[in-house]
Amino acid sequence: MTIVLYIFIGLCAGLVGALCGVGGGIVLMPVFLFCLKLDPNKAVATSLCIVLITAVASTLNNSMSGERLIDWKIAIPIGIGAAVASWFGADLMRQLSNQAIIKIFGVILIVAGVRALIK
Repeated sequence: MTIVLYIFIGLCAGLVGALCGVGGGIVLMPVFLFCLKLDPNKAVATSLCIVLITAVASTLNNSMSGERLIDWKIAIPIGIGAAVASWFGADLMRQLSNQAIIKIFGVILIVAGVRALIK
């Protein structure tokens, strides 16, 4: 039963990530924290691992569609910057308390939600 639940969570995260460009983390983090009761550090690290897999799958699909949806001139330099920041962000995440991680995630969700509603 557990593997079926995990596959269902993955299907939901992959669909939301591909539709909204959020990598599925918006779905995964609350599920990991509040449903599966993972430690926040483990939830973040596991979510990022899954986001990598879903991002590769979506990128391959978008690259092979023939529609030239990816602007590589933007994606590559931003990706390089994001990769560098992610390396140090992972170190910072391990130094933060569980409460700090949850609060930061909550603030980001609120800001993103308000911006989406206003636009």
